Amino acid sequence: MAHAADSIDVLRFPASMKAARLLILLTLSLSSATAAEPFRPNLGPDLPWITVTCGDVTLLLRRETQWTPGRIDFRGKPMTTEKSAYGTVFSFPGVGFIGTAHLENEPEPLTSVTFELDGKELATPAAELSGQTFRFVRESVIRGIRLRCEFVLRDNQLHETTTFSTTEAVPLKLVYHFMHAWQPSMSEYLAGIDAAPDEAIGGPLENDQAADRKFYIQRRVDWMAVYEPAIGQYAVSRLVVAPESGGHISMLWNALGAYRKYYLRCFTDETVPAGFSGTWRMVTGFGAAGAGEWKAGARAQAEALKESE
Repeated sequence: MAHAADSIDVLRFPASMKAARLLILLTLSLSSATAAEPFRPNLGPDLPWITVTCGDVTLLLRRETQWTPGRIDFRGKPMTTEKSAYGTVFSFPGVGFIGTAHLENEPEPLTSVTFELDGKELATPAAELSGQTFRFVRESVIRGIRLRCEFVLRDNQLHETTTFSTTEAVPLKLVYHFMHAWQPSMSEYLAGIDAAPDEAIGGPLENDQAADRKFYIQRRVDWMAVYEPAIGQYAVSRLVVAPESGGHISMLWNALGAYRKYYLRCFTDETVPAGFSGTWRMVTGFGAAGAGEWKAGARAQAEALKESE
């Protein structure tokens, strides 16, 4: 997809970079507010994606979505769909979504990306990586909002940390953090509130037409789990850090046949104040169990994830 009105400067690497630190600078000049050509860091002539495996978890990062996750596997089985928007996206009044795979309105100008495997930064990561730990950081600026997203794989867990800040007040329709497009074959969900451990939140995820585009949950919870019966695996995501500013609720949306998608929604029809800086952190763990045992395993893992840093 090419736009003659778009101009992207040649990537430049500063001579003072530390130990092969990868810093990719972008200058975008747009003559059209609707231009939607993504910034694609030049990590190699034929590198449309990177897959990273640490232990039993594999993470796919995609160039076409400006280096955001594209799939999460556990023990070689996909837990999420490959093509959807992951990470953080902002919705602006009168504009719509900007960020990650949402390129329909404006690109998300990246300012840097950093890859680190087992404590060593990679200037030119290979298409396939494996190790004990992996860390990926992407930074961008979206309409005056400075955004930093960090993804870490270790101990069979995915740790995601998102920070954004403002210098001027920014009106928003909403922010979605930690978007996870779980497989459409996920059959059940379970969620919990630490202050009310006996409250039952969860149930089946339906496949009939009446359930299409249905939100199964729209409330504040501390953790949420989903279960895939064909492979007998589950995932548990716990929110471990969140500011009170902007509020936050967890949502699970059913796009029939496409995905069961998790969102953490914040700043709904609110203005982010000037000088704001906030950090959100989520950790996701995985497990395997039969249909009758997975909920007990998910609850135990949700409790264990409290100790995640």
